[in-house]
Amino acid sequence: MENQKNYFHLHLISDSTGETLIAAGRAAAAQFQSSHALEHVYPLIRNRKQLMQVMAEIDGAPGIVLYTIVDRELADIIDVTCKEMGVPCVSVLEPIIDLFQSYLGATSRRRSGAQHVMDADYFARIDALNFTMDHDDGQLPADFNDADVVLIGISRTSKTPTSIYLANRGIKTANIPIVPGVPLPERLMEATKPLVVGLIATADRISQVRQNRVLGTASHSFRAEDYVDRASITEELKYARALCARNNWPTIDVTRRSIEETAAAIVALRPRLR
Repeated sequence: MENQKNYFHLHLISDSTGETLIAAGRAAAAQFQSSHALEHVYPLIRNRKQLMQVMAEIDGAPGIVLYTIVDRELADIIDVTCKEMGVPCVSVLEPIIDLFQSYLGATSRRRSGAQHVMDADYFARIDALNFTMDHDDGQLPADFNDADVVLIGISRTSKTPTSIYLANRGIKTANIPIVPGVPLPERLMEATKPLVVGLIATADRISQVRQNRVLGTASHSFRAEDYVDRASITEELKYARALCARNNWPTIDVTRRSIEETAAAIVALRPRLR
């Protein structure tokens, strides 16, 4: 009974894609391990008719309401209606907008989805994502010097998902597998622009992830016993660490890090090493 969870409805209303709101809601809900949020996401809510349909659904499944609605009239409807229903609600952006207005001495434009405008930054992110997908797993080594970051590591150290996450932040990222006895591409050794970072983890963690991969594949192109063997993995890690130390490349242990945390650590390294 100690592990039994309480469930509650979490309503997320956004005038844009809802990404910011979902992240905030999940971050808050994660602090309450005894409770589990049943998410109801309502994106692109930009007029009264849409909003009233949402409020009717909330009335049928009361819970916590979080919203990022910049239109003041629609936001007022949410506040008043939730109060009438006895449902708690919070504007996630409003306190931040108020702080910005106070500090900058300027008034917010109240423009829905302003963070998703197709401006230069948007196209830079698309360019970075295309570059990253083209340079996954050591592909197109001739272009390595065009990368902002190159991630290296033995198999199952989260190189690809971390690369994609960085690309979504506009950082061109390539990744290369480290295989004992197989030299890294010469173009990487000659590159002067990118920050090269080695990703490592404990042998136990890598073995566990590799076992899941073996179970999920029908391929017999590799020896599964060696692939998941902890002693073999330990030797691979030893080789990877020595390689990074020899080239003065920083390493990050991803054993207990989420992809987001790993990416944040890489971003923090960039200005310090440039």
